[in-house]
Amino acid sequence: MSTSDRPLTIMLAAVEPSGDGLGAALYTELKQRAPEGTRFFGCGGEQMAKAGFETAFSIDAFSVVGFTDVIGAIPEGMKRAKELAELAAREKADIAIFIDGWTFSRIGAKRMKKYSPDTQVVKYAAPQVWASRPQRVDFVKEYFDAVLTLLPFEPAYFEREGVAAEFVGNPNFERAARQEADPQGWREANGLVDDQILLVLPGSRRGEVSRLADPFSDAIRLLHAQMPDLKFVMTPSAAVEPMTRELFAPLDDLILYASPEDRFSVFRAADAAMAASGTVSTELAIARTPMVVAYRVDELTYYWAQRVMTADFVSILNIAAQREIIPELLQKDCTGAMLAEEVTRILNHEESRQLQLTAFDDFLPKLGLGDEPAAARAAEAVLRLAASKP
Repeated sequence: MSTSDRPLTIMLAAVEPSGDGLGAALYTELKQRAPEGTRFFGCGGEQMAKAGFETAFSIDAFSVVGFTDVIGAIPEGMKRAKELAELAAREKADIAIFIDGWTFSRIGAKRMKKYSPDTQVVKYAAPQVWASRPQRVDFVKEYFDAVLTLLPFEPAYFEREGVAAEFVGNPNFERAARQEADPQGWREANGLVDDQILLVLPGSRRGEVSRLADPFSDAIRLLHAQMPDLKFVMTPSAAVEPMTRELFAPLDDLILYASPEDRFSVFRAADAAMAASGTVSTELAIARTPMVVAYRVDELTYYWAQRVMTADFVSILNIAAQREIIPELLQKDCTGAMLAEEVTRILNHEESRQLQLTAFDDFLPKLGLGDEPAAARAAEAVLRLAASKP
């Protein structure tokens, strides 16, 4: 605390669903650990609200994913960031935590420096400077006092430029590691005790599913022709299940749809997976399921990505290893034939499987799984920073 006669005051700001989840867990842990009387304010979504956090405004306008959508949300972001910074000044906030959401965090940090310069500003979930736009480190150095990272290799990118950074872990990975699973029970319940199973995961967003449906369908047809006994299983989330079933309807006689509640049992039961690039690749690694990763985007996004991406890979495990362990088939390489070829290699060549399994064993301990919960580590880091304020 900056003064002994007033309560600690903490601002939390999350404007995207991913940040909302991180914020809810962080807020819950902070309430348990912070000194009695600590005050909280800021903005968040449904998950933070369920945790008891009172948001200053709705974040619905910021729940966007497209390139043009992000640009369209900037004016609202500038308005809301100024409101938060002015509120921080009035409340004499000791520390402000901007959670995920780089665009809003960037705007917010600049406003904090202008309107509430005595408040420490922290970025929770670092911008992925290891993947694109490394110059963002310079901005972080100027406008943030510290960074809390989700991945173990991220602090080095900031520390070498003089930015205080600490790895705290990712609650999403923890949930995957701690989720109860009964792979053998699921196999028995579905009559697949001895069958080879390919888990098919075309994405959790509508755009992902629509762009990957054709190459994934082609791959399923080719694999079925080559391996008639191979079983195909999908576990779409509720948000995309109707669309997934519609797009893959011509293959209904080949695909078994598993309940989302059985998601992690299926992950562990599968012999291999064909998946959209994203967090799911790390969840599959936690389940020790070898995979091939695929992705397609629209031409405008691809054109832009080619000019800003600096990483050679899209999968976190490949980036951490600095080599391709998980096969990645992106854009023009994302075809049914190439997907089928990689899946066949994983299923039928022990050397290919073992390469991935060994890499999983090397990488996963570095995620901090099994230690103190990530949100608890983040909360402790926030309180240490707040206590260090002059």
